[in-house]
Amino acid sequence: MKKYLFCLAVIVLAAATSAPAEEEKAFDAHATSFSYFFKDTDMDFHFGNLVLGATRNGGAEIGEAFYAASRIKDGDAADWQREWFDLAGRVEARGLESLAAGHKISARDQLLRAAYYYRLSLLAMLPSDPEFTARGEKSRALMRKAGPLFDPPLEYVEIPFEDTVLPGYFRKADNSGKSAKTLLMIGGGETFIEDLFFYIEPQAHARGYNFMTVDLPGQGMLPASGHVFRTDTFVPMKKVVDYALSRPDVAPDKLAAFGISGGGLFVPQAAMHDPRIKAVIMSAAVVDAHRLFATMPAAVASKEEEAAWTSFHAGIVKSICERYGVSAPEGLIEANRGNTFDASSIAAPALLVVGEGEYRSEEVKSQQRTALSGFPDKRGRLVVTPADEGATNHCIMENRSLVGQVVFDWLDGIF
Repeated sequence: MKKYLFCLAVIVLAAATSAPAEEEKAFDAHATSFSYFFKDTDMDFHFGNLVLGATRNGGAEIGEAFYAASRIKDGDAADWQREWFDLAGRVEARGLESLAAGHKISARDQLLRAAYYYRLSLLAMLPSDPEFTARGEKSRALMRKAGPLFDPPLEYVEIPFEDTVLPGYFRKADNSGKSAKTLLMIGGGETFIEDLFFYIEPQAHARGYNFMTVDLPGQGMLPASGHVFRTDTFVPMKKVVDYALSRPDVAPDKLAAFGISGGGLFVPQAAMHDPRIKAVIMSAAVVDAHRLFATMPAAVASKEEEAAWTSFHAGIVKSICERYGVSAPEGLIEANRGNTFDASSIAAPALLVVGEGEYRSEEVKSQQRTALSGFPDKRGRLVVTPADEGATNHCIMENRSLVGQVVFDWLDGIF
């Protein structure tokens, strides 16, 4: 039977297992605790977490996913991009057929998966590639087509910011016309708003929350137009909060922001500058991105190590470089100098959620402890989710039901 261990505001959800693995100095965000399908570790991470993890929330089907995987040469970026693109087209055709015949639920389910498969086909593809924008727009168009088939509808929104717009989705908790508590979801270095919808929207809706997600500069398709990551993400985040609170369906005293991966920096940094954010959730906290990037294997790899990378891994790393506006992986470290947050300057209560495998990194553990000790509101918690429940990797995308339980059980207590 699992035990909840309370110690210095830390909750560890873990069972008795074999001796814990030795702590790791390096932080490999794409490391997994066990293999899902591929020998290439980066491809395996994305298959197990982005693909299989999304089956919980309607982003993929097991049969479709494993069929596509069976046709992909291990580590080959072109194979990955072709197979998910081709699968997307087949599922899209089914969705459009159902839509034309008036079968709204069937159409919605198929169109959602097709949209996500098009998005998956963008992995390891550079934002500067014209095909990147074409496929990204295809994915977004299908999400927008599926949106009105929800009740309440899934709305596509665009928030003006400087010389561009920040695209996002919003879904009301219900049709009552009353204001409701709201979860604002923010991603990290590789995410799209489509990823975040499939990450947790159904869990939010089932618990009576409005759901909102937005791509910030550096995320989604924005790098294709030159809008890369910046160290003052709190500036665009202020516009996002402005929009959320302009809506009568958002209760101003119950706005929570949840950031995963790099969002574990963007969200608390925004909360430092914006007290309108009433609760902060991170998976996991990134107190200092410069320090964290300095421990990432890709950022410190030698030329010999880079030459041995598979085309998939190389594509993933190069795409992240373009998102940060740097030409080489080592530039990611300097690009994040000064990219920090100060927990002591955040008034809102905070929840930190990190998988057991990721928590073995000394740097990750250090940054969680620094954050937790700094938050003034003593309702803050650190939850380490267990490897023996398949909730151990970066962002815990492989067990979204458990994430939903931890996040919303805590948040319900706050609100």
